[in-house]
Amino acid sequence: MPDTPLTSPPADERTDRRRLRTVVLSSLLGTTVEWYDFFLYSTAAGLVFSKLFFPTGNDTIGTILSFATFAVGFLARPIGGLLFGHIGDRIGRKRTLAVTMGVMGGSTTLIGLLPTYEAAGVWAPVLLLVLRVAQGVALGGEWAGAVLLSVEHGPAGRKGRYGSYPQIGLALGLALGTGAFALLSNVLSDEAFLNYGWRVAFLVSLALVVLGIAVRLKVDETPAVSVWATSRIRPSDMYFATGSASPQTHTADLSSERAPASAAR
Repeated sequence: MPDTPLTSPPADERTDRRRLRTVVLSSLLGTTVEWYDFFLYSTAAGLVFSKLFFPTGNDTIGTILSFATFAVGFLARPIGGLLFGHIGDRIGRKRTLAVTMGVMGGSTTLIGLLPTYEAAGVWAPVLLLVLRVAQGVALGGEWAGAVLLSVEHGPAGRKGRYGSYPQIGLALGLALGTGAFALLSNVLSDEAFLNYGWRVAFLVSLALVVLGIAVRLKVDETPAVSVWATSRIRPSDMYFATGSASPQTHTADLSSERAPASAAR
């Protein structure tokens, strides 16, 4: 039997595989960094914020106030999803997700630089609350956008699978945030950790965000947004106006629906 020569996949197929790997990496890395920032706050709320930003003289009340600001981030998430979902339809997923990551990284870094109540008075908890709201808004936009990025890039028949990859970032971000505080609290003395050690975990976010944005900017815009750029049919119309999962099919369907209306005019 003659040997059958091994052939490598076509160049287009190899390019598609690399593109999809970059999409998955970008979505996973982005959600991991964002959840790291988001859950880092929860650990700090229990360990240091009640002492540094809410020194009420009553530890229980200080802890309640600290965790109340943590909860505000969850309330802000739907706002971020609506806001950045709209923006993503207008300017594209790629640029929108770069913005959400920048907002989250900037907010987390600034938390690490905030003066305490002793130094700034009431402005310290007020600024902490504002930055927590910004974190929640950014995560709401990131969470929805990262899933859309993966799903819209995903091949037919596997879009649900690609949409699941960003979900892994929640567990990774939680583990990284908890691990960072565990490491710092064990390496440093209690006094050093309370004075500056907790800030290190927040400032590390800046390096993670720079890395995440660098990877994210290498991702191509999604097919749905690319079709919108030429046809001016919004991605939300493509996915909800008809029953097809293909941007090309949506374009054809919506164009055919609009053609009689144009003729009638």
